[in-house]
Amino acid sequence: MSPRTADYRRRLDELIHTPVRLSVMALLARSDRVTFGYLRDTVDVSDSLLSKHMATLERAGYVTVTKGHEGRRPRTWYSLTDRGRRAFLGYRQALRHLLDSE
Repeated sequence: MSPRTADYRRRLDELIHTPVRLSVMALLARSDRVTFGYLRDTVDVSDSLLSKHMATLERAGYVTVTKGHEGRRPRTWYSLTDRGRRAFLGYRQALRHLLDSE
């Protein structure tokens, strides 16, 4: 592995690198905001597992949480922060470099 490739490997954000968080970040990058239920169903994980991963992303400052109601039903929405969007774009760039390098 060349030194340059190793540099990109080190740029892979450990917070994003887990399969569930990577799936969540990819989904949020394509949306303004997404409900908890939609995330859970799309990523296909349990409520408790998704809650743990979302708390980790929120503590890192990668997502914001908005709680409210849709009609009479309580809802929780998630969206990427600017920091989260930059982190995800950097992760994608590093991963692409690693996958495309020889």
